[in-house]
Amino acid sequence: MPNIHLTTFITAPADRVFDLSRSIDLHKKSMANTDEQAVAGTTTGLIELHDTVTWKAKHLMKMRILKIRITAMQKPYSFTDEMVEGDFKSMKHEHHFKQIENGTFLIDLFSFEMPYGKVGKIAGKIYLQRYLRNLLEQRNSVIKEYAESEKWKFVLNR
Repeated sequence: MPNIHLTTFITAPADRVFDLSRSIDLHKKSMANTDEQAVAGTTTGLIELHDTVTWKAKHLMKMRILKIRITAMQKPYSFTDEMVEGDFKSMKHEHHFKQIENGTFLIDLFSFEMPYGKVGKIAGKIYLQRYLRNLLEQRNSVIKEYAESEKWKFVLNR
C-alpha cells in the first residue's frame, strides 16, 4: 500500500491551521485547477466528525467522484478522512497539527490502495503516488498562504 508522509511548517497557530484544513471552501480554491466541487454531503463551511463530502473533479483526464467520511477528530490536533466510495480500493488521510513556539507543523499521512491487482499496484507506486503528493503539496501551500496572512479571516468568517 503506497504511503505519503508530508510535513509543512506554517507560521500560524494550530487551531487556525486545523480549521483551514477542514474548510470545504478553501479546499475548492486549492484544487481550482481540477475544477473540484463538493457535490453532496457537507458542501460548504467546516467539515466535522462523521460528516461526509462527495467530491467531483477532473483527475488524470477523467471526471472522478470520491466520497469521504471524517472518521476521527481531536480538535485542534488531528482529524482523519477515509474513502466511502471512489476509484481507490481504499484511501485514508490523517491530518495532524503540532503547535510549536513559532508556528504549526501540518503533517499529512496519506495511504491508498489501488484496485486492478498487480497492474494497479505498479501504477499506484510509480505514477499515482507522485501525482497525489503534488496535490497535497498544492493544497498545503494554499493553507499556508491563507493561515500566514489576513485571508484566513474571510474563509473562517472571523
